[in-house]
Amino acid sequence: MDEFIVKDCLLLTRMSGLPPAFNLRELRDRITACSNDVLHHHFFETSLRTTFDDPEYRNDFAVWAKEKLADRILAERLGIIDPYEIESITLLRQLVLDIIEDRLSELSPWVPAVRPGEEFFFMEAIVIAFETDQRIRRPSELADAIEEMTNGCIFFHFLEALRRPPVHMDDFTAWLQQFGSSGEPFARAISSIDFYFKSLPALRDELSRTLRTVKVAQS
Repeated sequence: MDEFIVKDCLLLTRMSGLPPAFNLRELRDRITACSNDVLHHHFFETSLRTTFDDPEYRNDFAVWAKEKLADRILAERLGIIDPYEIESITLLRQLVLDIIEDRLSELSPWVPAVRPGEEFFFMEAIVIAFETDQRIRRPSELADAIEEMTNGCIFFHFLEALRRPPVHMDDFTAWLQQFGSSGEPFARAISSIDFYFKSLPALRDELSRTLRTVKVAQS
């Protein structure tokens, strides 16, 4: 059986080149024009940033709507989006635009705006992955190993992995498949976790706790 090689990662962010948005109409126009990488960053990579600590919303557009525009209605509509349930970035973009367009129509002719210094900056990022010296050899070792992992490890092997082939499968589940029936209970336990609205520390704790329950049940 192949051992699981634990990898960690860093997020290198940079400006996208798009002008910032000072109001909701500009936000709509920039989202229409931005690259897929920009949308990916503001929806999928927020949890890895050390500065992202909003307990309610997991994407930057919802956070900006709440904290800068003071539009709780828009924030809630954007905040309930789970991008992992949407088939493509194209569909995700259209959903966000539809929500913003509906809100603009509701508020017309007023367009919510922010003061200088509170504008929305469009960013993109690169994930840099690297091997650690941690190795996992059996499913029963997975719970303890995850408990020791950094936020970067959890992000790379769980959240970021869902965007890599095989699509919609985290690295832990993919690795467990080689163990057949002995790995299946652990894989089922992982699949039961509702992960998107959890912070990385909370996700790590739930993964470890859930897998430890399976380990105890099999011992």
